[in-house]
Amino acid sequence: MTSSVVLHPQREKSLLRRHPWVFASAIDKQNGKLRAGDTVEIFSSEGKWLAKGAWSPQSQIQIRVWSFDQQEVIDNGFFLRRIESALAGRQALIARHGLTGFRVVAAESDRLPGVTIDKYDNVLVCQLLSAGADRHRSKIVWALQKCFPDCAILERSDVAVRTKEGLEPLVQELTGEIPEQVCIEENGIKVLLDPRQGHKTGFYLDQRENRAIAASYARDKTVLNCFSYTGTFASYALAAGAAKVINMDVSEDALQMARRNLEINQLDLSKAEFVKADVFQALRDYAEQGRRFDQIILDPPKFVDSKAGLNRACRGYKDINMYAMQLLEQGGILCTFSCSGLMPQELFHKVVADAALDAGREVQFLERLSQAADHPVASTYPEGYYLKGLVCRVL
Repeated sequence: MTSSVVLHPQREKSLLRRHPWVFASAIDKQNGKLRAGDTVEIFSSEGKWLAKGAWSPQSQIQIRVWSFDQQEVIDNGFFLRRIESALAGRQALIARHGLTGFRVVAAESDRLPGVTIDKYDNVLVCQLLSAGADRHRSKIVWALQKCFPDCAILERSDVAVRTKEGLEPLVQELTGEIPEQVCIEENGIKVLLDPRQGHKTGFYLDQRENRAIAASYARDKTVLNCFSYTGTFASYALAAGAAKVINMDVSEDALQMARRNLEINQLDLSKAEFVKADVFQALRDYAEQGRRFDQIILDPPKFVDSKAGLNRACRGYKDINMYAMQLLEQGGILCTFSCSGLMPQELFHKVVADAALDAGREVQFLERLSQAADHPVASTYPEGYYLKGLVCRVL
């Protein structure tokens, strides 16, 4: 018999709106023996069946909903249907851009909580970040082999958030042989990536459209690409006719990969510079030196891990944007991003506006940017919207 929980009165509202999370504070009673990852039925205080989901006793999000269909069984077929549905929703995008690298499953936004799957050529990289996803690993692998029979599968569940679910970080080859490097192509640009050691699942697929937009401003410009990682913004910029691009990152390995990415795209290395530096300090140093650039790209790592850290993160975003604005020529272009899901769009907009005031510059907001289309946002799960970007003209 499936175990169940009963919610406190009036705590079913989010489930009636099909939000996929149930917090521990909403649960009144537990019926049956519940183990991490078990499928549990959810009932209202009045006995109405609401949903079924995965039990996670160590997380504040104690249940992540698999299905709002009482008859649906969480078996191999369930995961196959979900992955097929996610893939079908991306076919037009794949065809339009000729993609060989894309996100296959975006967790809750694709109705598979805790499951992220990216495809890089013939390699699938999975992150299983919840107790339920971890429990059903074999079913997920079986479904992926049905959908992508020629792909090797690597698990990159080496993310700290797993500890909140009572799980250890984990990296393992699930099927096939995983190469040290994989080459994908997007918008005519080739990208080398390291699926084992690279950030996230190996690469930032979510910036695909934004790289092309940033490049559209780069012709004949001197571009400073901050937090450059593997230098894909730089590859786009040089391919679009930039006069010079400076890649700046704290990681020497990332800079070496950036160099190789320029080489495989047959771009002019004499127009590229690679600077190993802490971006915050380097921007201050450049300001003191009176350096100037035509375009600056700020794509920093996530600054916000909790609501308590939001104010501190705002100060960080404000500082780097202020210094960047001071370094831009009149009429220069700033492409600035936040990948912090807890940073609201309007707050990020305000932080950048405040940075302009502190920099003594005026700014025109030309474009608002977001995550790529293979990172959808479900109407029932607004938390899936995390990547915010602005293209600014600094006067």
